[in-house]
Amino acid sequence: MYRYILKRLLLMIPIILGVSFIIFTILYFIPGDPGSMILGQSATEEDIKRYNDDIGYNDPFLVRYVNYIVNVFTKLDFGKSYRNGMPIRNQLEKKVPISIKLSFGSIFVSLLIGIPIGVISAVKQYSLVDKIPTAVAMLLSSIPAFIIGLLLMLIFGLRLGWFPITGITSGFKSFVLPVTCLGIVYGAQQMRFTRSSMLETIRQDYIRTAKAKGSSHESVIWNHALKNALIPVITVAGSNFGTLIGGAIATETLFGLPGLGSYISECIKYKDVPAVMGGLIVYAAIYALIILLMDISYAFVDPRIKSMYSGKA
Repeated sequence: MYRYILKRLLLMIPIILGVSFIIFTILYFIPGDPGSMILGQSATEEDIKRYNDDIGYNDPFLVRYVNYIVNVFTKLDFGKSYRNGMPIRNQLEKKVPISIKLSFGSIFVSLLIGIPIGVISAVKQYSLVDKIPTAVAMLLSSIPAFIIGLLLMLIFGLRLGWFPITGITSGFKSFVLPVTCLGIVYGAQQMRFTRSSMLETIRQDYIRTAKAKGSSHESVIWNHALKNALIPVITVAGSNFGTLIGGAIATETLFGLPGLGSYISECIKYKDVPAVMGGLIVYAAIYALIILLMDISYAFVDPRIKSMYSGKA
């Protein structure tokens, strides 16, 4: 297991290099330059050229890329922002924890909603206990997250005044509405995946064998079927978690959360290459770690996978 983890960690290096090179190339060929976007239309061509020269934007492509990557891997230095001259590392240290809190809370709520309802829906297939949650899940999956967020802000923020509707000044309370918003949307998705996985699992031969041996219905469902049905559920949860860290832009913007996704989106507008690169490199590293944790969690669910990781027959 330890050799497998070490191998996967080393594999992250070429992944990050590949992602960084692709993103750097895309940003290089996008029309425009930081000087024009930051200084505005009133700036002269001389001022724009001088600004781009000062920040190193006019250096050759490979020189800029190699210098940037060397600083990242040797000094963990992501450079300074073109817009404000502040170190990008300091900004990321503030943005990333916010996105991780939002993502972790949302996935936790989604699992809390999706797994129990999905299991009960599969066990009671074609009954009202199955049809009603399935219909509600399909409805919630088709509604954009920001619509649900607006409803939560209107009811619990403006009408009842229980939670703040924007910013992070209220600590834990500031995350309740955005976490609930994303948790409801992804909870509907988790419910559908859990139901499908459970329906496939409860029809397997070993489930009938467990029933034939005299195991109780609850024991068969929660101890045997659910454990084997969790692998696709873990896959979906891990993928959603990684996506939310850098992809919850609409929700972060709606609730005024200065997270990683909104930070990268804002930097793209000004073609702030070091900031975009730093944000995406950190995002790629976090996503790769999440995929590794997903693979390790499979071993705790299925002993056969653990034997494969450990190299045993």
